Amino acid sequence: MGWLADETGLDKCAANFVPLTPLSHLNRALEVFPERTALVYGTTRRTYVEFHARVSQLASALKERGIVPGDVVAAILPNTAPQVEAHFGVPACGAILNAINTRLDVDTVTYIFEHSGAKMVLCDTQFLKLAEDAVKQMHGTPPQIIEVADPEHGFAAGGHYLEYEDLIAMGDPMFDWIMPQDEWESIALNYTSGTTGKPKGVVYHHRGAYLATMGNAISWQMQLYPVLLTIVPLFHCNSWTHPWMMPMLGGTTVCCRDVTAKAIYDAIADEGVTHFAGAPIVLNTLINCKDSDRRPFDHVVEVFTAGAPPPAATLAAIEPLGFNVTQVYGLTEVYGPATVCTWKPEWKGIEGEERAEIKARTGVLMPMMETITVHDHGHEVARDGVHLGEIVMRGNSVMKGYFKNPQATQEAFEGGWFRSGDIAFMHPDGYIKITDRAKDIIISGGENVSSVEVEGVIAAHPAVSLASVVAKPDEKWGEVPCAFVELKEGASVTDKEIMAFCRERLAGFKTPKRVVFADLPKTSTGKIQKFELRAVAKLLD
Repeated sequence: MGWLADETGLDKCAANFVPLTPLSHLNRALEVFPERTALVYGTTRRTYVEFHARVSQLASALKERGIVPGDVVAAILPNTAPQVEAHFGVPACGAILNAINTRLDVDTVTYIFEHSGAKMVLCDTQFLKLAEDAVKQMHGTPPQIIEVADPEHGFAAGGHYLEYEDLIAMGDPMFDWIMPQDEWESIALNYTSGTTGKPKGVVYHHRGAYLATMGNAISWQMQLYPVLLTIVPLFHCNSWTHPWMMPMLGGTTVCCRDVTAKAIYDAIADEGVTHFAGAPIVLNTLINCKDSDRRPFDHVVEVFTAGAPPPAATLAAIEPLGFNVTQVYGLTEVYGPATVCTWKPEWKGIEGEERAEIKARTGVLMPMMETITVHDHGHEVARDGVHLGEIVMRGNSVMKGYFKNPQATQEAFEGGWFRSGDIAFMHPDGYIKITDRAKDIIISGGENVSSVEVEGVIAAHPAVSLASVVAKPDEKWGEVPCAFVELKEGASVTDKEIMAFCRERLAGFKTPKRVVFADLPKTSTGKIQKFELRAVAKLLD
């Protein structure tokens, strides 16, 4: 073993150590896949030669406009070609990309501008007023606004700001990228949803992003030349690092500005989409859409779903339509997905409800993670499918920490683990099954009720499109389950029928004591906003 020791003179050098960064994927793609299609957006199609040149121009132009390494460049953009270009062009000039949720309110965007210290914002014309109003409220130096027009979708430039294409034209397509000297350097800053208090800024590093691209490709069993449809917003965990992954495989990224069933089916039929990812609500959209929105296709589309455990009924309904669904689980703090429900060969032949139940598992750790387990008071729970604990993680794709928030960072990393706040149990084979967020567990008469379990039962009702279950205060039991239900178009059912349906399948204390029919409030990524439903439930008689 002595010959491995540092004192023998062995050390890192330029030949054997290059900082890991997903930027390397695009540089390699320029050499290996130059004429393959890198990017599709409407009528726009770009080869890797063209895409690399535009990324270089963007990086060069940002530098010319005063952006220096370590600066934050914000983006208020939907899933469009400029947003994909920004994911490479911003870090290629040494800066940090802050992709901002386009559905945020003005006050939150103002806070993010101030907290991040953004020097520039690339802003789609549709969301220009949001950026302008946020800038007006700011204290301190506001970011430069670059307007990103999208004439294809009816958003022409207003002429008040430098337009994105003019910015690109200023840049040098042969610009020498500013690559990270240390793979721990920051590549992206993503703010959490901030449903309680101010949103926290999650910092990603180049190493974690690079390894996440590797782990995602392996977990999705991708081969060369996949065609990925961007359903997950590029502002959400950088679309789970998928844009950075595609050049590694010579793949094509197909941008989807407006997520509709028609847009998805059209992209599959016209562009040969092989993969997309999204929340279970996207699956329900495909299941329940009008026949006129559907298009035939001759291949199986691989789907990653996350955001909430997909009900078994949803999984059972989507697969016969030509989609193979795999559940993944993660958080902003771990670059998106960190576990995957890897299908085992011995499960071949299992069909129906049993197959759907297995696919609804949260799964096992992805390759870029070191350990993901379930802890109760610092120790792994018994692998018996019963004992509950908190999902905890260690690995190369855990965030650096929360920007300018050392206390929150310390709390998140307590005990040397990233603490997810999600409650789960472990099957005997090590597969995790999430039962709830810690804050979503309903304690009724001293009994724990998993909202996820109740939601899965309600979702199996033929009239139900979506269901969300929260705690409703109760004088006798402390809390009782309250169900908010969104029905399929044209469906009709009463609250008593829903409760009776649940009573046949659940213990009495798990059965909802109140059912409310409503359109459920959702985030831009399709997650149901339970904090809003809890507020409503508190006011119900």
